[in-house]
Amino acid sequence: MTRTLPDFESPPLTEVALSVQFEPLEKLRTAQVGALWTVFRAQFPRTEDHNPLAPVFERFGMPTTSAAEVRLEMLETPPLPRVWFLNPEGTELIQVQQDRFIHNWRKVGQGDTYPRYEHVRDKFESEMTTFQDVLAREQIGRVVANQCEVTYVNHIVAGDGWQTHSQLANVVTVFRTAYIDDKLQEPEDAGLSVRYVLKDVKGASLGRLHISAQPAFRRPDSRPMLVLTLVARLRPPGDELEHVIRALDLGRDAIVRAFASVTTPEMHKLWRRKDVERS
Repeated sequence: MTRTLPDFESPPLTEVALSVQFEPLEKLRTAQVGALWTVFRAQFPRTEDHNPLAPVFERFGMPTTSAAEVRLEMLETPPLPRVWFLNPEGTELIQVQQDRFIHNWRKVGQGDTYPRYEHVRDKFESEMTTFQDVLAREQIGRVVANQCEVTYVNHIVAGDGWQTHSQLANVVTVFRTAYIDDKLQEPEDAGLSVRYVLKDVKGASLGRLHISAQPAFRRPDSRPMLVLTLVARLRPPGDELEHVIRALDLGRDAIVRAFASVTTPEMHKLWRRKDVERS
């Protein structure tokens, strides 16, 4: 028997992001980002400016209450914004800042279909190759990756299987409402945040898997929904792009298996889970 990844015909997936974080490229300024956009402009004709993301690292072997480690520096010049290059539909975009390169797929309309991880990964790999070529041509520097990140965002809308935010246990296996007395009524809403260490076959720590489930309301009809976010963050085994892709693949596998593990069999039926065992 061969173990395959869990698969769903109708998953509640609304966004996937593949990201590589690297040592800051101090020479990457506005003019160089403009040169980069000229290469991607035909496919991504729209741009937006956003605040840069703070660097985040997974650390082991020391006490910690947070997975985030932020570098605080006195900067002589203001930081470069995080620039988005978007396709006309807004379903795919590239994000660039001095220490981060990201490719996103997003579900914008009801008819948008997830193109599968392999498509998103191939796009990321091709765009990263182009990015590195521009860095070399403009003598900006080279990518020295220090963290890779895979993010899956799911919008689970109330309906069959659950109706209110208090019924988180109907959706997520790692939460249950059980009390030793009757002093508490049904909660108004509920959420959770859990972390797992990702390890290799020898038991060495590779990174972490972060899972959160938060109550929200869908726009425009204010229908209750749960935002289930899974983030796998790992250090790549080397500096080359192939090492980044290897880390992203590991993160994706961890997320897909975790999603199937922390959601209930009742929801799997609604999402039409396929068999995971093949002869």
